[in-house]
Amino acid sequence: MPKFAANLSFLFTDVPFADRFARAAAAGFKGVEYLFPYEWAAHDVAEWLKAADLEQVLFNLAPGDWAAGDRGLACLPDRRGEFVDSVEQALAYAMVLDCERVHCMAGLRPAGVAEAELEATYVANLRHAADRLATAGVTVMIEPINSRIDMPGYWLDDVARGFRLLEAVDRDNVKLQLDLYHAQIIQGDLARTIEAHLPQIGHIQIADNPGRHEPGTGEIHYPYLFDLLDRLGYSGWIGCEYKPLTTTEAGLGWLPRA
Repeated sequence: MPKFAANLSFLFTDVPFADRFARAAAAGFKGVEYLFPYEWAAHDVAEWLKAADLEQVLFNLAPGDWAAGDRGLACLPDRRGEFVDSVEQALAYAMVLDCERVHCMAGLRPAGVAEAELEATYVANLRHAADRLATAGVTVMIEPINSRIDMPGYWLDDVARGFRLLEAVDRDNVKLQLDLYHAQIIQGDLARTIEAHLPQIGHIQIADNPGRHEPGTGEIHYPYLFDLLDRLGYSGWIGCEYKPLTTTEAGLGWLPRA
């Protein structure tokens, strides 16, 4: 059975962030992920993890100024210095939290910059991040995010391109983060994508479509996909990055139990 991690930026949001760890453990999760930990001291987050006996599965590099609309820095030629700083910050947190995966957001496509320059910047930045984070045994994730509904203008908005970029970056510790909700909107064909590319997939996230709610509320046949991942021998985590229709606990009927 796959291992499921609660995304604390989406689940249990009726309580403060620090209290979500215990709630996740009580609901049966063994791991957690979230967007960004940088608002809190790394040692405080480590204490919350330890108290709840949870594994830190994933978090993101700082995306720039999220409130101002930034959605990552990796493809932006004029913000290389900020990106380098974000890698050092993520490395420090990953070491304290004993986290083996960080997601590097690509950023929004800027006007007036050639596509070739954006890609060259992205590849160079990913190589830098991979080499720095490898010193702590951390794998860098890249995630295709749909630009049609959730993140208009996002540069890495194609699953096939994501796999091609892995080859261009050419680092063993860079993998694709396959969010099945985004992938369904981008192209569908989820089972064949998993079958064809499982060795390149380092993390999976889930939500149903439409609505980005819990599995069982939309069109994606998650029981089939979970069985497929078991048959293929996927041993990684599945992050639950969805918006509950009501409360988190009320919507956990889909969650397989050992």
